[in-house]
Amino acid sequence: MLAFPRLLLTTLAALAGLAGAARAADCAFSLAPAAGLQSAASVGDYRPVLKACVAADGRHAIAIREMIVGGLKVDLITDPEALTTRLERAACWTCRDMSEGELSATRMGRAISESAEAPGLIHRGFLQNAGLVHGGAPGDFLTGDLCPSRRPLDRGFFTRLEAASPHAPVALSISGLWLIHHFADFRWLVDQRASGALDILWVDHTYHHPYRRNLPIGSNFLLAQGVDPEAEILDTERLLIANGETPSLFFRFPGLVSSDPLMQAVSRFHLVTLGADAWLAKGQQPERGSIVLVHPNGNEPKGLALFARDLERGTISAPLEPLTAAPE
Repeated sequence: MLAFPRLLLTTLAALAGLAGAARAADCAFSLAPAAGLQSAASVGDYRPVLKACVAADGRHAIAIREMIVGGLKVDLITDPEALTTRLERAACWTCRDMSEGELSATRMGRAISESAEAPGLIHRGFLQNAGLVHGGAPGDFLTGDLCPSRRPLDRGFFTRLEAASPHAPVALSISGLWLIHHFADFRWLVDQRASGALDILWVDHTYHHPYRRNLPIGSNFLLAQGVDPEAEILDTERLLIANGETPSLFFRFPGLVSSDPLMQAVSRFHLVTLGADAWLAKGQQPERGSIVLVHPNGNEPKGLALFARDLERGTISAPLEPLTAAPE
């Protein structure tokens, strides 16, 4: 007698789950890949927010950006425990302003505050390699910086990585100027991700990545006169979104050079500051849980060669870990 009611309840629960998944899929937003580069200006009214949100299907999330794209209101939504991000239609969510105290009770809040409080090496007038430099997982974390460069992307590095570790997670710190001047390489990376060959996480590396060879470090990079940190951070996010991609919760300073005010600025935008404890080309040796730094933008072939050697020898722990697993 009880079999039919149990079967009915199980069926209803399954249908409710399918309906929830369908609603979530309907809420997802992304721009179709364009044949050519899209301007950041196509993402309008881009504003940092901090809001607790609930969807009609019961999902909970945190919104950290609001914007208008193609006349549609869109939110950059985060999962505060998984540290993942996605773009969704704002109409799918009911949101309220959230306090920093509420955020601090989440893994996301802890990751942001702990990275902001990690000073790295303290020099007169600047900080070096502040933020998250080592992860809490057993494997290593591969990060690659795409600073502005006149050289092409080292696609061979990625194809060798794919062969050694299919669907390898890699966090790419992308600058706006690199994307603009290497759009074909950017689209190639997107295609590698779409095919499942790579698992790419986009890290904000500023729009212009300001650097002048003749300036001392303490007045260079984002510490240079006239640099607008807010525009450097937010315009990079807008450019990624305009070209069909989703920015992550992570940010890396150009040159790994920052200051206390800059660290706090990144924290106010609710991003995790990312450093590295194994910048290979500088001779830093990876250990278990290391955040490894290479430059596949053509500017630092030495680091790529050392990565290949260390991966073959097992010095870099495999399997590689996704960066979202790095914060404790």
